[in-house]
Amino acid sequence: MLKVANWRNSQVLFSFASPTCTSIVFLQMIFQRKLFNSEKSPKSLTNQLSFKDRLSALRNLPRFFKLVWETSPWMTVVNALLRIIKSATPLAILYVGKLIIDQILILSHNKAGLSSRYLWTLVAIEFGLAILSDSLSRAITLMDSLLGDLFSNHTSIKIMSHAATLDLDQFEDSTFYDKLERARQQTIGRTILLSQVLSQVQDLITMAFLAAGLLAFNPWLIILLLVAIIPAFLGEAYFNDKTYALSRRQTPEKRELDYVRFLGASDETAKEVKIFNLSGFIINRFRQLSNRFYIDNKRLAIKRTIWGTSLTMVGSAGYYSAYIFMIIEAVNGKISIGDLTFLAGSFRQLRSLLEGILIRFTSVSQGAVYLQDFFEFFEIRPRIVLSPNPLPFPRPIKQGFRFENVGFKYSNSERWANRHISFTLSLGEKIALVGENGAGKTTLVKLLARLYDPTEGRILLDGVDLRQYDLNELRIQIGVIFQDFIRYQMSASQNIAVGNINEVNNAELIKNSSIQSLAHPLIDRLPNKYEQMLGRRFNNGVDLSGGEWQKIALARAYMKDAQLLILDEPTAALDARAEYEVFQRFAELTREKSAVLISHRFSTVRMADRILVLEKGQLIELGSHKELLEKEGRYAELFKLQAMGYQ
Repeated sequence: MLKVANWRNSQVLFSFASPTCTSIVFLQMIFQRKLFNSEKSPKSLTNQLSFKDRLSALRNLPRFFKLVWETSPWMTVVNALLRIIKSATPLAILYVGKLIIDQILILSHNKAGLSSRYLWTLVAIEFGLAILSDSLSRAITLMDSLLGDLFSNHTSIKIMSHAATLDLDQFEDSTFYDKLERARQQTIGRTILLSQVLSQVQDLITMAFLAAGLLAFNPWLIILLLVAIIPAFLGEAYFNDKTYALSRRQTPEKRELDYVRFLGASDETAKEVKIFNLSGFIINRFRQLSNRFYIDNKRLAIKRTIWGTSLTMVGSAGYYSAYIFMIIEAVNGKISIGDLTFLAGSFRQLRSLLEGILIRFTSVSQGAVYLQDFFEFFEIRPRIVLSPNPLPFPRPIKQGFRFENVGFKYSNSERWANRHISFTLSLGEKIALVGENGAGKTTLVKLLARLYDPTEGRILLDGVDLRQYDLNELRIQIGVIFQDFIRYQMSASQNIAVGNINEVNNAELIKNSSIQSLAHPLIDRLPNKYEQMLGRRFNNGVDLSGGEWQKIALARAYMKDAQLLILDEPTAALDARAEYEVFQRFAELTREKSAVLISHRFSTVRMADRILVLEKGQLIELGSHKELLEKEGRYAELFKLQAMGYQ
């Protein structure tokens, strides 16, 4: 057990790697495409989709409409009813128009013998139908908009909820991020699919009404109509396939483009971009990527326009052939002028509807294919498997933790982040982890907090595999503050409460936590105290220095009464006096608790009960500060190197 006085002697930072160098290396990795390596797209995604593929993709629609129904059952029903009513109005308007023209011709040849009351009644009916059609269109647009917004919100929440169940190492995989990005895109784009599918049903019903009139007149007109439409449909289908394949291939590069845009215009990166004069470098990279996208999209758009224009001419020729046929029939007296108007209008609308349905089928099937991206994300399952009958976390811990030959390797990586790690963390013991950057220190504590599960070996708590315990209880009983903590653009109280979000309204606990981390004095100076927005992203926000943010983050560790506290470089941004006070309080608060400390400051780690020295993911030395100096091994070497800087 450490004595309180032992935690009071922390001094000055010696870093094994400069933060500036780290930033430059990180940028180099980005622009050498080490962080954004794109997978080779499967053949099925890069090649043109077949008609069979499209029909197969329609199987996603029932799942899609289940989500729509979950969003708002009553709005879904009302939307469908409005569209059914709207689908009957075109035929009604055309037929009333036919009656009006025929009545006009009758009245023009019998000026004195007939009343015009029937004519004006027909005009009033057509006027009413026009008003009804316009009102229905506006109501449908309103329902589509409202339902689309609700659907976008509903699916966004589902994505966030599912993402919360996945493992940390999955978020560190580029393939996973591609799927996540495509799923995010579908939350907005698929609201259009909803309108398209409902419009498709509406137009099919309208076509059934209009086609009945043409079939009664001459069935060959329907065949001519199909011949006129099919070429344009095939052309649209082909180019939609090409657009989908191109969009799919561009997903990794688009993520890089978004990241480069963020680097070039963000409050988080502005300091280093200016000091290292990186703006030209970043702009050039953005220009290269955006130009590549533009050229690819331009090439495809030009081909689509040329072919679309040619195929539309074929459709127009078919329409006018049918129109000429109907004119000849009217001239020969086989049909009336009203019939000609009705048939020509029906044929024109049928052509437009059929063309829209066929092209929309391409879009709908395309959207259904994109839906596969959405549903694929929800098929991703966490690798951390929860025990079917989890044990309650021991309160209190009796023996402690034991690592038995633990190893961990990240997905799609051949290198072991940790290997052959064996040690114990007893009840009330304080241990420190020492090693150069990349030695596996943070990975080890993530294993201890069960953010990862070991690839090999096991971690025991009181003699029981850590995987047998209830994961939620484990996370409550283990408090972790990482060096790369999040600076939430929220109020000061919310920033602290994230350490135990269930107590977000517990003002007393939040204040006590800030007092323990030395954050209270700085919060008390803020204009709105604990309700002050932190960060510059929103209006009236106040930004803090690195050391002030670190005190806020440390307060999160005191928000819950955890039995194990893990601090990853907890005082890296604090000055010597603040660090001294932080560790004085920390020692008092963890007197009967276990703690793991990661630090580059030997003045801090020397006070631990035992020190673990890691190198290339393996434990090479273990002992107290005194024992390790006597061994004259790696720890002694690093300690002497740091000490030389103070002489």
